[in-house]
Amino acid sequence: MKKVLFISSTGGHLTELLQLKPMFDHYDSYLITEDTSANADLGKDYPEGHFHTLVFGTSAHPFSYPFKFGYNCIKSWFLYLKIRPDVVITTGTHTAVPMCKIAHWHHKKVIWIETMANARTATKAGRMIYPIADLFVVQWKSMLEVYPNAVYGGWVF
Repeated sequence: MKKVLFISSTGGHLTELLQLKPMFDHYDSYLITEDTSANADLGKDYPEGHFHTLVFGTSAHPFSYPFKFGYNCIKSWFLYLKIRPDVVITTGTHTAVPMCKIAHWHHKKVIWIETMANARTATKAGRMIYPIADLFVVQWKSMLEVYPNAVYGGWVF
């Protein structure tokens, strides 16, 4: 059974990712998101070892963010080596970038679903992953102008 790692930041990105939950039962699935009070009970829905968290960080805090992001990069390496996924699926954003890069370096599939919050502009994280994604999905047809090699998939909701 293929190991599929689902990863996203908390909030709207996680809400979008969890719309894919019906897929989880078809794979050896793992979920990674940020450690926040809103996600405190999320882990009980998954078998032991199939739910992990990274440190919550936002670029709105320019002093602490580089340290948190650096920590998350290192932890992502350890989680990748522990899980060894065949596919990484994400709805973004910065939390998922290191894992997508690591998976790409190991010749594993990377599927990026660009957030529905942007209908006309690229996200920073999306621009970083677009060149390496095996499948880049947009939720608005207008985003095909921004990402010409993407696939229009419609909304995840």
